[in-house]
Amino acid sequence: MSDASEPVDRTLENLVGDWLPVPDLAEALGLPLKATRQLIDDRQVLAHRVGERLVIAVPAAFVQDGAVLPTLPGTITVLRDAGLTKEESLTWLFTPDDTLPIDGSPVDMLRAGRRAEVRKRAQELAF
Repeated sequence: MSDASEPVDRTLENLVGDWLPVPDLAEALGLPLKATRQLIDDRQVLAHRVGERLVIAVPAAFVQDGAVLPTLPGTITVLRDAGLTKEESLTWLFTPDDTLPIDGSPVDMLRAGRRAEVRKRAQELAF
């Protein structure tokens, strides 16, 4: 935990926008808390500490139709293999990119079912 006098950087928190604290994620996925925490531990989803109380939360965009985006775990692996940290991966996934074939960010592409382009670009980050 940081010293109270240190400012907390909210850049990533603001970039992502909507976050689900672990209990809310568990409810959205219909899973017990233990299984939901395991998803985070296994890096099937990426979590970050947000809010005044710095609670562990996952971007709401990672959930679609009551499940984790099916293309997300593999994409997280590609980003990790490219050498990105958890925070760098979240930033990359949520940063708008006007060179994408659809408006938005890489996570918007994943939500639209367009994983090939996202993973290709993620692999290029390693070079």
